[in-house]
Amino acid sequence: MAGKFSNLKHTSAKLPSGGEVIVLDKGAVIGAESEAMLQALYSRSPGSIRHHLEILDEKGSDDFMEIFYVGYNHKSIGDCGTGTAFVEGVSMLAAKAIQDFALYSGQETSTRYVDFSNQPMIDPTNSQEGRELLEMQRAFYLSAIPPTVALLTRKYPRNEGEKEKTYEKAIKARAFDITRGLLPAGAATNAAWHTNLRQAADRILFLRHHPLEEVRHVAHGLEEALSAQYPHSFGHKRYPATERYQDAIAANYFFYDPKSPLEPIVDFKNIDRMQLELAQELFEERPAKTELPKYLAQIGQVKADFQLDFGSFRDIQRHRAITQRMPLLTMDLGFNEWYVQNLPEEVQKALPGHLGSIREGIGKLGVSRRNAQYFIPMGYNTSNRFTGDLPGTVYMVELRDTSLVHPTLQRVAHSIGDQIVDALGIPLHRDPDPGRFNVKRGDQDISLK
Repeated sequence: MAGKFSNLKHTSAKLPSGGEVIVLDKGAVIGAESEAMLQALYSRSPGSIRHHLEILDEKGSDDFMEIFYVGYNHKSIGDCGTGTAFVEGVSMLAAKAIQDFALYSGQETSTRYVDFSNQPMIDPTNSQEGRELLEMQRAFYLSAIPPTVALLTRKYPRNEGEKEKTYEKAIKARAFDITRGLLPAGAATNAAWHTNLRQAADRILFLRHHPLEEVRHVAHGLEEALSAQYPHSFGHKRYPATERYQDAIAANYFFYDPKSPLEPIVDFKNIDRMQLELAQELFEERPAKTELPKYLAQIGQVKADFQLDFGSFRDIQRHRAITQRMPLLTMDLGFNEWYVQNLPEEVQKALPGHLGSIREGIGKLGVSRRNAQYFIPMGYNTSNRFTGDLPGTVYMVELRDTSLVHPTLQRVAHSIGDQIVDALGIPLHRDPDPGRFNVKRGDQDISLK
């Protein structure tokens, strides 16, 4: 017998890839649009919420949202109502496009904890040759997992006092850390997006013009499902000049492709040294696991250029306080050495031929560089650049320079942290032994009891 949660009403939109956008109706008496109206009434009336509820009973929220939020374009009203879209069966590239937004909130399927043996593969060519190329990579990925688990078990035997179940989960998680580099970016994932109505409309504007066709389909699916769930909060007027401008951004400026240095180079030219000195006590007295006050962003910004495999870029992209470009995934910068060095010997020997077959297969498909990304393993390095204020950059470094973080990202965070300490004299709270195998990874799982 279905429970109350499984019976929740929802709207959905099918995607050409076979995926789907789902928007749940939380079943509350006061929905997102009514909630937005109630909050917005405060801006024009000092009356109690009890009085506003009477207005809601009398007039409803429909006309209000259509007139004031959509019609008059009072965007702040849209900030007051929220919803969640569950976007399923889309590529890693599409998930990153949705998340490439400073105000994004949500979650995505983790390649560090989940076996991708049964996940669909998104083929932009919709051809037998494309499907075969993707399935060849799945087979290689799956064949690499058992020997990698065996190697890790020999390398990191269980210590006395460590729970067997936790240890086994930690070993499997590290095996996924290593083998996830073999997964193509076209591997399908699921992403949840919790957003307010204004942000949804603003973000969909760009996604409709994204350079990848799959992402444009996702944008239309989001718009269809959200409009059905919140019918009075969408339908904003479209301006041709604005639409053309979004096309220009997507066509000419979206993907970041210059060759970044292999090791991080951090630029501190924008830092106000006098203001830094005045705030020295705040840096020196800060306890561990405590964020710097946001107003210290006025001290200035730092810039960092570095190479990072696409798999780990997916992790650093989650830091919304720093501004990053979406890298173009190519094979030009090579396969990240960490993955090669940590694979079992038999897999290492087979890897060059496997990667060569992928390169040859992409060439035969004759796809654009943008669509070639779907077929490229996520262990390949990409060029990366971010600009961030001091509090945001320090937070990223301290969170990512630990033994629980993927080693390729941890190495980058550690290097950036070293340069901050050397150049600015700022003390940082970091893991003293970040490169070790940490069995606590086995406790980070989310499982049903």
